[in-house]
Amino acid sequence: MAAAGDAGAGRGGGWLQRFLGTRAEVSAPAPAAAPVQGPADYPLLEAAISVMPDPVAVLDRDGRVVVFNTGAAALAPALRRGEPASLALRMPELVEAIRSAGATGKPQRIEFSLRVPSARWFEAFVAPVTPSGRDGIVVMTVHDLTPIHRVEEMRADFVANVSHELRTPLAAITGFIDTLQGPARDDPAARERFLGIMQQQSWRMARLIDDLLSLSRIELRAHQRPETPIDVAAIVRQVVDGLQVLSRDRGVAIELAAPPEPLIVLGDRDELIRLFENLVENALKYGASGKCVDIALSRVPTPDGKGEAQVSVRDYGPGIAAEHLPRLTERFYRVDVGESRAQGGTGLGLALVKHILNRHQGRLNIESRPGQGATFIARLPLV
Repeated sequence: MAAAGDAGAGRGGGWLQRFLGTRAEVSAPAPAAAPVQGPADYPLLEAAISVMPDPVAVLDRDGRVVVFNTGAAALAPALRRGEPASLALRMPELVEAIRSAGATGKPQRIEFSLRVPSARWFEAFVAPVTPSGRDGIVVMTVHDLTPIHRVEEMRADFVANVSHELRTPLAAITGFIDTLQGPARDDPAARERFLGIMQQQSWRMARLIDDLLSLSRIELRAHQRPETPIDVAAIVRQVVDGLQVLSRDRGVAIELAAPPEPLIVLGDRDELIRLFENLVENALKYGASGKCVDIALSRVPTPDGKGEAQVSVRDYGPGIAAEHLPRLTERFYRVDVGESRAQGGTGLGLALVKHILNRHQGRLNIESRPGQGATFIARLPLV
């Protein structure tokens, strides 16, 4: 009489044991067991693979579909039980891997991509159910690599952007050094002018590095919500006072309207200062043609009854076209590259604003039309 643990070997139990061993890529020899026998095994097979988040399908020696889970159905909606998988799988590499695994009894691992409706990348592992592979039955699992590829693309874009942003001022500094060592060596006026430009370019690099470090620190603490009670109104008043020199230099008046009572949020003081400095500086630099920047603080109601602190910063400058608005908080995105660099911008200011607000469970709305200025509205949950 067979032991209790072997009772299912002739039906689906033995297959399940072998399947789990294949999924974990266990190399130790497994005891021989009967292959999947037919429809009576389907419920157990479906139960085994339905709990797996990745697409999984079992195929017979002729490449016909025995059973598959919802993940596989989402990847290849045309999959049908009893039909050749090649009819539903529009990936030649995957079809060949299935054929090869069934014919040779050797596991196959491949990567493939789909371009419609959008670019996605996958890794597939196809392996025989039995160690010998003689029955030709294989199990196919597919893992979505798209998030990894997206991160790699973002990393590559980020490195390229940083390299470009640093290369420009470095090239200017190097060029002026060569000139000062050559033709302008004995020209005091040129030397004074070139040294001033070199100083500006070095400041630009320092600002870029500072913004990059700040962004990195904020991202590292993205899931750690600040717990210190902070008065947003007091922070904004401090920022406005600190920007009076820039305001006078630009010839732009700052009008501040704030309620007398405090607006308390849980926050990081330094990050909130950076948040509102960036918003007000942007208005002073890029909306200066309007000669006025309006800052309004208010308490707005929310469904939970706690309310939000709302800070709106409005300028009366040239405004921003609608197609640019969704991308303004992207790293290094600029509406006007030349104007941004002329104003000393790093292309990271609004990215910092977005990440700071995210960490504080806040949000940012941007309203603008060409010729009508722009309004940046930050909202933070009140205590």
